[in-house]
Amino acid sequence: MRVKGKHVILSFVLLVTGFILALSYEITNERSSTLMPGYERQWEIEDELRNQVIMEQTTNRNLQEDLRLFQAEVRELENSLASIDKEQEAKAQNLLEDIERLRKLVGQVQVEGPGIEISLEDADYVPDGDNPNNYIVHEFHIQRVVHELFVAGAEAIAINGFRLSHQSYIQCTGPVIRVDGNTSSAPFVITAIGDSDHLESALTLPGGVHYQLVNDEISVRIQKKNTVTLEPHLVESG
Repeated sequence: MRVKGKHVILSFVLLVTGFILALSYEITNERSSTLMPGYERQWEIEDELRNQVIMEQTTNRNLQEDLRLFQAEVRELENSLASIDKEQEAKAQNLLEDIERLRKLVGQVQVEGPGIEISLEDADYVPDGDNPNNYIVHEFHIQRVVHELFVAGAEAIAINGFRLSHQSYIQCTGPVIRVDGNTSSAPFVITAIGDSDHLESALTLPGGVHYQLVNDEISVRIQKKNTVTLEPHLVESG
């Protein structure tokens, strides 16, 4: 059979087409085998990142919960400290008041306030033949008044201006007395700071100090004062 030119051309075209198809298939397989591992790795990385984000979000939520609990504890501690501070402040205030009261009692500070004044004088008349010592003011008369005033709540007391303390002593030396070494003579004026009505009532109770003094022929005068000022306690040196 005679081979015509168109058969040759057709064969060549088919050959070239087959070659191209085979070559394309081979290239596609190679490209697929080359790219596929990369795609898989990319998906693995993205999946790992998503897992890390989820873990971070979970950790953040846990930390936020811990922070909330810590803040609640801090608020509770602050409230407790505030309560303690108020209690301590109240205790400190009470302590300062006690210290101030004790300083007044021991005569360390000047004090001023309402009070009372008691004047004790020797008897104006001494019957003939009687002992004159029975008609003068002695230290025990003054001590009775001072003791009654302290019991009645006097904050501070002075005798003829000499402030008394918790260690004060009163001595009788003939017609005079000595208060912590300071000599004083009649009339003896005892001044006290406190509730004047209460102090006066304590002294004038039936059968009380006032009655005893009058019975001992002592001249007694009691006056309430709106304002009394007492200087700090002084002890005569030597």
